[in-house]
Amino acid sequence: MQNRWDDDEARAALGRWGSWGEALALRVYTSRLIGAESALVLHGGGNTSVKAPYRTLLGEEVEALYVKGSGWDLGSIEPQGLPAVELAHMRRVLRVPDLTDEQMVNEQRTHMFDASSPNPSIETLLHAFFPARFVDHSHADAILALTNAPDGERHLRAALGDDVVVVPYVKPGFDLAVLAAQALEDQPDARAMVLLQHGLFTWGDTAKAAYDDHIELVTRAEAYLASHGARPTAPADVAAVTEAQARAGRLAPLLRGALGGGFLLGHRVTPELLTWVDDPRLEAWVAAGPLTPDHVIRTKNRACLVRVPLDDEAAWPAAVKEAIDAYVADYHAYVDAQVARTGGSYTRLDPWPRVILVPGVGAFGVGAGPKDTRICLDITEHTLAVKEAGEALGGFSGLSDDHLFDVEYWSLEQAKLGKKGGKALGGRVALVTGGAGAIGVGVAKVLRAAGAAVVLTDRDEAGLQRAVEVLGKGADLLAVPADVTQAASLRLAFEAAARAFGGVDVVVVNAGIAHSRALVDLEEEAWRRVQEVNSTGAFLTVREAGRQLQRQGLGGHVVLVSSKNVLGPGAEFGAYSASKAAAHQLCKVAALEFAPHGIRVNMVAPDAVFAQDGVPSGLWAEIGPDRAKAKGLAPDELPEHYRGRNLLGTPITGEDVGRAVLFFASAQTPTTGATLPVDGGLAGAFPR
Repeated sequence: MQNRWDDDEARAALGRWGSWGEALALRVYTSRLIGAESALVLHGGGNTSVKAPYRTLLGEEVEALYVKGSGWDLGSIEPQGLPAVELAHMRRVLRVPDLTDEQMVNEQRTHMFDASSPNPSIETLLHAFFPARFVDHSHADAILALTNAPDGERHLRAALGDDVVVVPYVKPGFDLAVLAAQALEDQPDARAMVLLQHGLFTWGDTAKAAYDDHIELVTRAEAYLASHGARPTAPADVAAVTEAQARAGRLAPLLRGALGGGFLLGHRVTPELLTWVDDPRLEAWVAAGPLTPDHVIRTKNRACLVRVPLDDEAAWPAAVKEAIDAYVADYHAYVDAQVARTGGSYTRLDPWPRVILVPGVGAFGVGAGPKDTRICLDITEHTLAVKEAGEALGGFSGLSDDHLFDVEYWSLEQAKLGKKGGKALGGRVALVTGGAGAIGVGVAKVLRAAGAAVVLTDRDEAGLQRAVEVLGKGADLLAVPADVTQAASLRLAFEAAARAFGGVDVVVVNAGIAHSRALVDLEEEAWRRVQEVNSTGAFLTVREAGRQLQRQGLGGHVVLVSSKNVLGPGAEFGAYSASKAAAHQLCKVAALEFAPHGIRVNMVAPDAVFAQDGVPSGLWAEIGPDRAKAKGLAPDELPEHYRGRNLLGTPITGEDVGRAVLFFASAQTPTTGATLPVDGGLAGAFPR
């Protein structure tokens, strides 16, 4: 394990956070060093603290414990992420004979110095007991490989020495703090503490001392594993990984459909990960559960193992359904048994897996959004690596179902249920063709704000990147180059969406081009080019959308960005008007055919959209001069002309089109086969 301490960086930390005091500035610095190493902590795991004076509003100095707050990640923590609590009171609380979790949290909250701070760590009392000024706690992979071995305590002492306190597993909270405090009192000269199936604590009078000890002990654990033959197996080759990625794009919609909707999936495969999911020991690794109780909140008590015949895709749907059904039944049985054991009353969590492992394909994370799926996948990679390393010590001994349930259904976690408001398209995926233009950007902006993960496609790769920059990069936005006139290109785009998010729910058929010329002067080549993109491209997109949505089995929406010209065509605009009318009629047919599958097909018919957030319309950039000429206008007069001709006297934006798409995509009315004008009111285009 690399020691990341750097004197220059430490001085820089004092310059950056020195106004908070030297102790807190260095506490933030070493917390970030720990958080920077995924082999120590993942996604909010671990916690740190420092004991230092707090000056009150009255000018009094009170000894405080600054401890990591809920919701903060060590890798990016700021001083505000270490709320201060009254140290003396926390130590007195440890002497109370018994305390519920709710009472403990209340004592912490009511003895904070700043009521606006986040809740202090659930392990605040344990941090308070340690006499040293700085305390570091991690869930280091190498330590967990030792603690979860069948004879974990023996291996720990052999690896780390006898001056380390070893504490049996107890659920985090008051009982653990009391037990750990007693263990340290029994071994006052100890330099560190290991909580079995949980993690490592080190401490020191300086930030550097506590951190140095932490890295040294983790390094010892790594060396011990290596000395016992812990060596990774040979990773899969690149060709196997590429094949696994291709399979994932076809398998993900089936998995997502079997989960009943409301979730996104994320796929991951690396040479190492593919080797692990193909390992004959995988079933035993899955049965052993998570590395540490903290993970059960993210990953549930077990991963779901799905085996599909790789050479027989026709058998995949049945294999997926069988595996997911079995997982759900097992989860219900697990909860039923624990409810009977405890006699308690709980809000039952959903039974769906959060991690799905598929030999020959890789791992899928399941969650409400891309961040959740990424967290599940990060934890999965570390879990499998630790379990493989643990084989050198005789295997991996996980926590019992009793312990896992006590954390998964912890009263503090139960209290959080139902408090988050959902967005209209939360847990949904939208694919937008023609994503590099003004309408594509406007539609993506609206759908993303409504909670959807968005996949933008366009054949203009530079334009796609510009659109991503305008919209703002994020895990919920994916740009995929694709040509709507090529069926294979479209299929690959849908498969990329499936690997990134699990599938699609909303397909916005938006790609289009135009050509302005009187019919007698219209070139055949120009006519065919417009039909190829606007009509054939719409057909190929709708066809692929229908195939993918039916394969997923969750219903869905197809929304065509049609045109005002379908009902109110313009002179010298024959190729465009005819192509849009063809696509419009095609989607009415799709509405008839897709309805039995729960798929709605609707159209929005905008008038001219010239730009959105600085992104110009490629269509109007190309045909604007000719359209202006046809209307006897200068090119720069076109936007005002189109604004002035509608009844409401308003310009039409890409976001206006996006809100119309959202109306259909959020299923606010039981509607299919309908057309919603977005034109400010044009009497010549009124339906008739």
